[in-house]
Amino acid sequence: MTSSIRKARGDDAGALAALAAVTFPLACPPSSSPQDIATHLANTLSERHFQGHLADPDVIILVIDASGDLRGYSLLVNRPAADPDVVSALKILPSVELSKCYVHPEHHGLGAAAELMHASLQAAAEAGGQGVWLGVNSHNARAIRFYEKSGFRKVGTKSFRLGSTVEHDFVLERTVP
Repeated sequence: MTSSIRKARGDDAGALAALAAVTFPLACPPSSSPQDIATHLANTLSERHFQGHLADPDVIILVIDASGDLRGYSLLVNRPAADPDVVSALKILPSVELSKCYVHPEHHGLGAAAELMHASLQAAAEAGGQGVWLGVNSHNARAIRFYEKSGFRKVGTKSFRLGSTVEHDFVLERTVP
């Protein structure tokens, strides 16, 4: 199976939502309830939400396309951070948010995530960012290791609402290449 990384198209919204339904739960702490995860998926990662992202000129979505099947995606937001905890933590401005970066579990360990990260950092630079920041759940050790290996460093913390619970995220930042 061959794969390539490309910008998402309008007709990818449904496939992105389906991929998010598989990948987002993997980033949640084990204590997260299925109801909270389902609520989050419905409220922020539905096909309708991806259609909105795809129409937003400040959002870049990259996908790993494996012979027409989406196997990973990243979502970058090119506008100033709104969360006061994030604003106070960021040191490299202007900064692009790496809001989402997920790879289907069947592609874990194959280098797909590193390729997607590289393409995401390039897209952030092309969008005018000097830095890239992200929030990652403080209990997601696998993702934290990946982001640190990708050059990100912890610069702060923020809260994240997952359904009825409040989770705690690390804010990580790095310069663009």
